Amino acid sequence: MSQDICVIVPTIREYECMRSYFGNAREHGFDLERLHVVLVTEDFCETDEMEAMLEDEGVSGEVFDGSRREEWYAAHDVAEYGHVVPAASHAETSFGLLYMWAHDEFDYGFFIDDDTLPHPDEDFFGTHMENLAFEGEIESVSSDEQWVNVLYQNADEHGLYPRGYPYSAMGETVGTGTTEVDEGSVVASQGLWTNVPDLDAVRILMDGDLEGQAQTRTTEDDFGEDFVAARSNYLTVCSMNLAFRREVIPAFYQLPMDDNEWDVGRFDDIWSGVFLKRACDVLGKRIYNGAPLCEHNKAPRSTFDDLNNEVPGLELNEHLWRVIDDSGSDADSYAAVFAAMADELAEGDWSDYNNGAFFNHVGEHMRDWLECLAELRPQAGLEAERGRITADD
Repeated sequence: MSQDICVIVPTIREYECMRSYFGNAREHGFDLERLHVVLVTEDFCETDEMEAMLEDEGVSGEVFDGSRREEWYAAHDVAEYGHVVPAASHAETSFGLLYMWAHDEFDYGFFIDDDTLPHPDEDFFGTHMENLAFEGEIESVSSDEQWVNVLYQNADEHGLYPRGYPYSAMGETVGTGTTEVDEGSVVASQGLWTNVPDLDAVRILMDGDLEGQAQTRTTEDDFGEDFVAARSNYLTVCSMNLAFRREVIPAFYQLPMDDNEWDVGRFDDIWSGVFLKRACDVLGKRIYNGAPLCEHNKAPRSTFDDLNNEVPGLELNEHLWRVIDDSGSDADSYAAVFAAMADELAEGDWSDYNNGAFFNHVGEHMRDWLECLAELRPQAGLEAERGRITADD
């Protein structure tokens, strides 16, 4: 069981937050020897200090700035695919997924953002692992818009919708029930967040905040029982507090944002969550939502800067889920579902949408993602051929 968990942290300044996560593990008796931490950063950051922090904590890990990532690509003979991970973007978490895929020992991955802290009374790592092992009856949530607001439990009070939730799906009628979850079917565990809610810039402006946060804050009282989104219902997946099984990596690419000619940003984890949910529905898998909560301490910044990054993709976000909603229906693997979605985007005519060609760009990068995984681990059964992928994962 030693080092079966890869913890992926995109960071440029607040890497010291990881001491709180390590302290939480010690407090709750979680074995830190299971963790290998991958800090994904940039050349201009304090890489030596990051390495010293890991050494001081006695936790296994590595620091990858831009230069080290280039060296890693070359050492693993995938330098031609380096473009799938954009530089200086939150989407560089995809490098951590490539790192995991290249190392057989990692059965589980964690995404942790550097502006979060664990709740002291919750066993952060242990709870996520329990969620991934969950079987039994759990609340199932759906809506007449085919979208589930992960903040639905107290929405009548706070009125919040998370970043990435389509505007056209607002005002939904929520339905709840229970469903039986089979052993091994939970493949991702999304922990939610207190303090600063994860909103997009338009909603932050509507909440009266010009510093990129929100006037409305969330507390533990805003969250009830853990839940899953019903089949054929989508949800926002935020990567700030997330655990997942290795098997989902072919369908969990964090999309290429920020460094593109359309200036589309801020939808990397949102769109990856849409793709993952589609794959889960096809394959009979589940995304678990709720605990463990984390405290989100988003630093003040101009709401208008976030707005500038989000506006180029806002219209596309309204349509993406409909575009891929029928993709891969007969697929029997994550890679096959993902390949079908990639084909739909890469080959479509999206000229009716603002920046529609970005969908083609994303589809081509999705194909490259699968090809890169196939190159990294040929023995895994991923085979890339003429842009089509067949898989046995």
